[in-house]
Amino acid sequence: MVSDVLRRCLHRVVVFTAAAAVCFSPAYAGTAVSGPVLDTNFPDPDVVSAQGVFHAYATSGNGKHVQRATSRDLVRWSAATRDALPVPGAWVDPAEPRVWAPEVFDNGPGFTLYYTARHRAGGRQCIGVALSSAPQGPFRPVGEGPLICPLDQGGAIDAASYSEDGRRYVVWKNDGNCCGVRTWLHLQSVSADGTRLEGEPVRLLTQDREWEGGVVEAPTLIKRGRQYVLLYSGGPYHTDAYGIGYAVADHLTGPYIKAPAPLMTTDTLSGSVRGPGGQDVVTGADGRDRIVFHGWSADRSRRMMYTADLSFSGGRLTVGAGPASQ
Repeated sequence: MVSDVLRRCLHRVVVFTAAAAVCFSPAYAGTAVSGPVLDTNFPDPDVVSAQGVFHAYATSGNGKHVQRATSRDLVRWSAATRDALPVPGAWVDPAEPRVWAPEVFDNGPGFTLYYTARHRAGGRQCIGVALSSAPQGPFRPVGEGPLICPLDQGGAIDAASYSEDGRRYVVWKNDGNCCGVRTWLHLQSVSADGTRLEGEPVRLLTQDREWEGGVVEAPTLIKRGRQYVLLYSGGPYHTDAYGIGYAVADHLTGPYIKAPAPLMTTDTLSGSVRGPGGQDVVTGADGRDRIVFHGWSADRSRRMMYTADLSFSGGRLTVGAGPASQ
């Protein structure tokens, strides 16, 4: 089996795991990304499409708990004036009412928002959920407390939604970086509208690469062909060392095998974006994938939104210079 893998992986990198031997092409480097497509403080962007309009949501900023912007082509964006989450859940610490890393998905009858905020009683960050009949909101919190909040594991952050075969899942991180606890990205089944947990979490990935700097966060799970691709951010978010990595699996619950090098860093983007991270993946009207992410301004005053082409072939993600109009 190993010799067959080696023959197939000529001129590529072979990664051996307890479960399999997988080949990756060498890391893609030297792509300069143009932009930003939104030149304002808009960190951790998440994008959902509704009736021909792309809605992007971002971490607190510009006087809003959850920021929103809209586009019809993923290139030209307009920032919304209204807060998508006017009032966070009652469990959120009023002394620290900021909201991080929103995630929105179409649940059929309406839209579901996941958000991260600080728990007023536990003192940790946890994941809350809110509902709206429309993508622009206003989203209203559901329940008296957070949806995911393992205080003994440091709390929870960075929820991302995934669905297949009529089942809905949430991918999230236990925030062990806050307090010296091992950090994992988890997969957990939820109700169709994402407001109730159904089943126990499954561990997918932990931090074990030098470039990650002890941090894995901001998961994004997609499926292309027969393979699952789990993107994530790693490294210290406030520096140029922040970047985006990915791992590939043949089954939803893994094992996920990491690419030997990060997908996007300040260096691989030729310095055109500083500290890329907080990514999401969206498919344009032309059927092509885009990766949406943030990067620091030169004066470190804001994290702006960028987009670039993204493709997956032969078990490998590659990034093209974006943005590209449809």
